Amino acid sequence: MLTSTVCAAVSAAGLGIALLTAYRKRFLAAARIAAYSLIPIGLVMTGIVDWITDLVFKPSVWAGFAVLALSAVLFMVSRTVERRGGRKERKVAGAGRREAVAPAAAAPPLAPGRTADRPKSRGKKAAGGNGEDFSDIEEILKKHGI
Repeated sequence: MLTSTVCAAVSAAGLGIALLTAYRKRFLAAARIAAYSLIPIGLVMTGIVDWITDLVFKPSVWAGFAVLALSAVLFMVSRTVERRGGRKERKVAGAGRREAVAPAAAAPPLAPGRTADRPKSRGKKAAGGNGEDFSDIEEILKKHGI
């Protein structure tokens, strides 16, 4: 009941301001003010204000919002933990899935002229003699003066 009275008073005040604005020959602004001032009384007449006040002042509604907020927080925390700490679990799960695939289907196709046994060499080999190519790393180190 109080909300209806307040909305009616706001609408009446707005219409009064619209009349004063129209008296000053600013009809476009007066029409806009009148349109805004009719909104509160229109909301009361349609029953939306009663619905909103019932929504805001019921404890069960706020408890529902609290449950929804808790659900959202739990979801975000679980996603964060999964991204940061769940890598081991994903690797174990991924290894299990890779074993289920046939080995021939999982191997990438080879480029023409290459075999799986012979890696592609880039020129000079490292001093270690174990067949690993460190020339690009040596170039980077020399470039930085190390």
